[in-house]
Amino acid sequence: MIRRFFIVCAVLLAAQTSLAQNSFKATVKDRETGEPVVGATVTVRGTEVSATTDAEGVARLSGVPDGEQTLEIFFPGYETAVLKLSFPHAGATEATVLIRVNNDLGEVTVVTTTRTGREIDDTPTRVEAIDEEEIDEKSNMRPANVSMVLNESTGIKVQQTSATSNTQSVRIQGLDGRYTQLLKDGFPAFGGFSGSLGVLDIPPLDLRQVEIIKGPSATFYGGGAIAGVVNFVSREPGDEPATNLLFNLTSAGGADLSAFHSRRSGRFGYTLFGSANFQREYDVDADDFTELPRTSSFNLSPRLFLQLDERTRLTVGNSFARQRREGGDVFAVRGRGDDFHRYFERSDSFRNVTTLQLERAFSGGRRVVARQSLALFDREIEIPDYAFAGRQFNSYTDVSYFHPAKGHALVFGFNAVHDRFRERRVAAGAPARDERRTTFGVYVQDGFDVTERLSLEAGFRLDGARDYGLFALPRVSALYRFTDSLSSRFTVGFGYKTPSVFTEEAETLLFRGVLPVGDALKAERSRGGTFDVNYRGARGERLTYSLNQMFFYTEIEDPLVLAPSAGGSYRFSNAARPVRSAGFETNVRLAYDFVKLFAGYTFTDAEAKYLAGDRAVALAPRSRMNSALLFEREADFKAGVEAYYTGRQVLTDRTRTRPYWVLGVFGEKTFGKYSLFVNAENVTDTRQGRFGRVVFPPHPSPTFAEIYTHTEGRVFNGGIKVRL
Repeated sequence: MIRRFFIVCAVLLAAQTSLAQNSFKATVKDRETGEPVVGATVTVRGTEVSATTDAEGVARLSGVPDGEQTLEIFFPGYETAVLKLSFPHAGATEATVLIRVNNDLGEVTVVTTTRTGREIDDTPTRVEAIDEEEIDEKSNMRPANVSMVLNESTGIKVQQTSATSNTQSVRIQGLDGRYTQLLKDGFPAFGGFSGSLGVLDIPPLDLRQVEIIKGPSATFYGGGAIAGVVNFVSREPGDEPATNLLFNLTSAGGADLSAFHSRRSGRFGYTLFGSANFQREYDVDADDFTELPRTSSFNLSPRLFLQLDERTRLTVGNSFARQRREGGDVFAVRGRGDDFHRYFERSDSFRNVTTLQLERAFSGGRRVVARQSLALFDREIEIPDYAFAGRQFNSYTDVSYFHPAKGHALVFGFNAVHDRFRERRVAAGAPARDERRTTFGVYVQDGFDVTERLSLEAGFRLDGARDYGLFALPRVSALYRFTDSLSSRFTVGFGYKTPSVFTEEAETLLFRGVLPVGDALKAERSRGGTFDVNYRGARGERLTYSLNQMFFYTEIEDPLVLAPSAGGSYRFSNAARPVRSAGFETNVRLAYDFVKLFAGYTFTDAEAKYLAGDRAVALAPRSRMNSALLFEREADFKAGVEAYYTGRQVLTDRTRTRPYWVLGVFGEKTFGKYSLFVNAENVTDTRQGRFGRVVFPPHPSPTFAEIYTHTEGRVFNGGIKVRL
C-alpha cells in the first residue's frame, strides 16, 4: 500500500514538473499552398527557447517560462508571424500557424533590390529605403522628376552636366555618375547615352519606395554598380481603388500635371500613371542665357497585374517618355536670334521601356522569378554648327530561383544584357562612335542566420563580357545584433565597368570631338566596402531616435579618363594609377510626437591618384550636411524647414569653389481628400552666377563654367493634390 502511494506521488510530481516546463508544439504551414514550411525558426522572445520545424513543419518547444510570452515564427522569404500566449497555457498546447510569402507587407519595409524579400532590419546588406511619405513630400518640391528625392539624401549628389540644358547624373560617395546603376522595379534601363536624362525621366508620383545600396553591388546587378544601386519601386494596386492627382506651378515659369490610378478586381489589377511637365526658358541673372531650359516632357506608364492562378503572377508594363529641352541664348530659344544671339543647345529624346515579370511560387517558400525588358532610347543634341544623335537599344533578361532551406535563403540566377548604340548624322571624315556590348552572367547568393545575433549574406557572380573577358565578383555582408537597439553591418565586394564614350566629361562636351573608345582599352575594376553601426531607441511612447554611423571605401583600378588629343579631339585612356574614395556618413533622426528632426553629414576624401599635385576628384565636396525639421499631423498638416551645406570643391582646372548654404521652407494643409502645398526652394538665392561668371564670351559662341551648385537660384512653387 505504501509502495503504491509513493508511485502515485512520483507520477504526480513528474506530471507537475512536466507542466512547469510548459511544452508547446507549433505547426508552420504556407498560407497559400497549405504545405509545411521546413526549417522555420520558432523562438520565445527574450529567452533562449527556440526550435526549428521538421519535415512535417512541426517545431516542439520545451522549457517555456510561465507568464505572458511572445512566440516569433521566422523563415526567409516569409513575413514574420507573432503569437502572444500565456503560460501555463489554459487551452490546447499546440497551434497551427499559417505564414505567407513576403510579397507585400503594407507598413513593413521590405527590400526588393537584394532579391530575398526580407525586411530591411533583417537584411545583412545595408539598404536605405525612402518611403512613400517622404517621396510624397519631395514631390511637392519637384513633381517633374526624382532629382530632389536623391539630391537631399546623405552621400548622394545629383550633378548638373550642362549649364544651359540642366542635364544631370547621380553621384554616390564622390564617384562619377557612370558608377551608379539606376533601376526601375529592378530593371536597368537608364545608363549609357540616356544616363544624363535618367533621373529626369522618372516622375515621383507613382513610386512606393526608393531603395539605395551604397558601395559594391555588382554581385546583384553586374557591371556598373561600383558606387551603388538606386532602385525606384513603383506602386501596385491595393484592395481599394486609388486615384491621385497633382497640379503644380512655379515662380520660374514651370507647370506640372501628374495623375495616378490603380484598381484590382479579382485576379486582375492595373496601375496607370501619366504626367506632363512644362518649363519656360528662365534667365534669372538677365545675361541672355538660360539657367533653366524651355522644356516639355510627357510620360505614360501603364502596368497590368494578372494572377494566373494561386501561385503564378504575371506583370506587364510599358513606360513611354518624350522630352524636349532647349536652352542657351533666350533670343535664339524664342526664335528671335540673329548673328549675335545665335547660341542654343537643343536636346530631343524619346524613351520606351517594356517590361515583363513572371513569378511562380512553390511549396516551402520556393519561387522562380523571370524578368525581361526591352528599352529603346533615341536622342539628338544640337548646337549651332554641330549635332550628335543616336539610338540606344537595351535588352535585359534575368531568371532567378529562390530556395529557402533550413534557415538559408538561397538565390540562383542567370542573366543576359545586350546593349547597342548607333550614332546617326556622323560628320564627314569623323569616326562613328557605335558601341555594342553583350554580357552573360550567373550568380548565387546565400543569406542565413549563423546565430540569433549574427546573419550573413554571401554571393558570387561570374560575368562574361564580350571583348573584355571574365569577371569574378564575390561579395560578403554581415549583420550583427548586439542588442535589440544596437546593430552593425559590414560589406566587402568587387565590381567592374566596361569602357564607354558616355561619361560625365563627354556629356559636358556634348560629345564634340570625343573619339570612340575602340577595343584596346581595359575594363575598370573595383574593390571596396562599407561598415556601419546603427543605434535606435525610444523614451516613452512619444520620443524615438536613431543614430547611424557608416564608413566607406572604394578603389577603382584602370580608371577611364578623357584628355585632349591632337587636332582638338579628346581621347579615352586607362590611367596608370587608381581612383580612391573614402569617408564616412553620419545620420541622426529624432521624433517627438508630431515633430521630427533629421540631420546628416558626409565626409568624402576622393582622390585621382594619377593626377600630379592636387589629386582631389573634381566636383566631389569633402563636406556636405543636410538637415530637416518637420512638423506633421497625419491627414491634417505638414510644415518644415530644410538646410543644406556644401563645402569647398575642386574643379577640373584645380581651382577651388567657395562653400555655400541652401535653405528651403515648405508646408501642406489637408482638407479631406484635397491638399494644398507651397514650397520655397533655395530662399537664400544661392547660385553660381552670384559667385562668378558662368558664361564666357564671345556671346555668339560662348563657353561655360563647370557647374558645381544651383544656377536657377530662388524658386517658389505651390499646387494642389487630390486623393480619391
